Amino acid sequence: MRWVLPFAALVAAAWPGKAEVITFYKHITPIVYRSCTPCHRPGEAGPFALLTYEDVKKHALQIAGVTKRRYMPPWLPEPGHGDFQDEQRLSDAQIQTIERWAREGAPAGDPADAAPVPKFAPGWQLGTPDLVLQAPRPYPLRADGSDEYWNFVLPLKLAGTRWVKAIEIRPGNARAVHHANVLIDRSRSARTQEKTPGAGFSGMDLNIEADTFDPDSHFLFWKPGGTPWEEPDGMAWRADPTTDLILNVHMQPTGKPEMVQPSIGLYFTDHPGTKFPMLVQLEHDGALDIAAGTRDFPISDDFTVPMDMDVLAVYPHAHYLGRLLEGYATLPDGSRKWLIRIPDWDVNWQAVYRFTAPVFLPKGSVVAMRFHYDNSEENPRNPNHPARRVRGGNQATDEMGHLWLQVLPRGAEDRRMDLQEAIMRHRLDKYPGDFSAHFNLGALQLARGNAAEAIPYLRSAVEARPEQPVALNTLGAALLSAGNANDATAMFERALRSDARYTNARYNLANALAERQQWEQAAGQFRQVLTESPDDAGAREHLAEVLRLWGNEMAAAGRLEDAASHLRECLRFRENDAALHSDLGTVLARLGRFREAVPEFETAVRLDPRLDTARNNLRAARARLEQSGERGAIR
Repeated sequence: MRWVLPFAALVAAAWPGKAEVITFYKHITPIVYRSCTPCHRPGEAGPFALLTYEDVKKHALQIAGVTKRRYMPPWLPEPGHGDFQDEQRLSDAQIQTIERWAREGAPAGDPADAAPVPKFAPGWQLGTPDLVLQAPRPYPLRADGSDEYWNFVLPLKLAGTRWVKAIEIRPGNARAVHHANVLIDRSRSARTQEKTPGAGFSGMDLNIEADTFDPDSHFLFWKPGGTPWEEPDGMAWRADPTTDLILNVHMQPTGKPEMVQPSIGLYFTDHPGTKFPMLVQLEHDGALDIAAGTRDFPISDDFTVPMDMDVLAVYPHAHYLGRLLEGYATLPDGSRKWLIRIPDWDVNWQAVYRFTAPVFLPKGSVVAMRFHYDNSEENPRNPNHPARRVRGGNQATDEMGHLWLQVLPRGAEDRRMDLQEAIMRHRLDKYPGDFSAHFNLGALQLARGNAAEAIPYLRSAVEARPEQPVALNTLGAALLSAGNANDATAMFERALRSDARYTNARYNLANALAERQQWEQAAGQFRQVLTESPDDAGAREHLAEVLRLWGNEMAAAGRLEDAASHLRECLRFRENDAALHSDLGTVLARLGRFREAVPEFETAVRLDPRLDTARNNLRAARARLEQSGERGAIR
């Protein structure tokens, strides 16, 4: 017997349950609150707020469109080519949920079903910083035009060395600031690019030269909606009193004039760093010369890993013409391990990507960078219309191709020097006359105590950039270490002619002059260092020693009043130096000023009872005071 069901029954059989209605509170709030609200809220970079049902409903179709195209939320890496923390990519199911909700009229649903409304801490997200650095003056951003990149120079001005576990960047004007990087400038070389002290200087990218072996080690990066990164245990970085932080800020005009005055909060720890990562850069900017209209221009770089290491994070970087960016490692067994792949690069959404777990690369692995550029009219991000020839360079109108890796070498800490040497020799293979490679190899050899081996590299660096003050100073330091105080003095003087504010060069010049026993000139330079850096304990100690030697030399030459004056100044820095008190007492006694000499000898004996010279001279000075006219045995 054949059964015939009515139409309604047939529908019920095919669709046993009615499809659930997608509502804002139950289905959309978990997505929006996690992936949209951190930027789309008052005071942040998003052009409108996405906090309430009314906020989101108003933009429902727009949100569905940008999420379907994966333009929002911004997340450039392709899945399956690296596992990263805090991934912002929406799943296909989430995108379909948003699209269906918008298409069906964006129903609200029951507020009781909503995900918890996110709470954002007012002010500093990590609490009150231990130190706040603010840009000395605001930057006036024009109302319209192209993006601008500005570097704010922020001196640390610490009383002593501290260890930093976290930084938090406050942009000063979140609507106008797209992202920012902090660079650690231990040699204060970047400030030489300021036309006016404290004003900063322009540039999308910059290189900072250090006059000691202290390679870049941490990614200090900020973007809207991001949370401050706190370094893992043992990976705090060192902040010295003579360090500058350079805040490189990418700003975008908003349609009206803006003032941008960012600040950085630093959070200290009492636990010094015990793990010392390095930043390894692959690049081939020298190959970037892209003719107008070129649709696919590739560059590449390959670096052989000289030791076992763990990769902690990756930061790919190109400018506006970049399209396909790839980074991967070929292991010794021939297998490939992906680090990152970005099929549709957008410089506006660049970021540092931290791996969910360190990526191990054994010695002999070859890290590859493969970047492709599109300089055609069809590239929607090409800023030039018509397209024009573009070369490699540091300005926004130039192009770049960098793949930065934060790595932690396995084994002893000095493996970092081996890694740095491998990196620089690789760079010399590409650019035989490269300033940076010669300079860093020289600084590395000097750090190893090989001054003679450092000098040729540093001379090549100075030949490449004759007026570069850090290179001149470092060459001078190598010459001084090798015993050539005369040539060292000339280098330090040249460095100061290039940058009169370069305190490290002035300090080294003072030491070179002291080596040549030019006490007066040396003391003058050390006093100038202390004027510029009043808390420099090393300069105080060296000035004291110069004054002591100068005073004793004057005493030997019969210039006793001058000798006493310099020895008294020396005691301002070494008040507990028994021998110095004894020397001053001797000079005063030779001047016949026994009443002043006796307290100096008494202090010397109290500080060091074993100082027989002071004890004997004290006895003689007392006797001289008691027996008027008797000279006593003053030595």
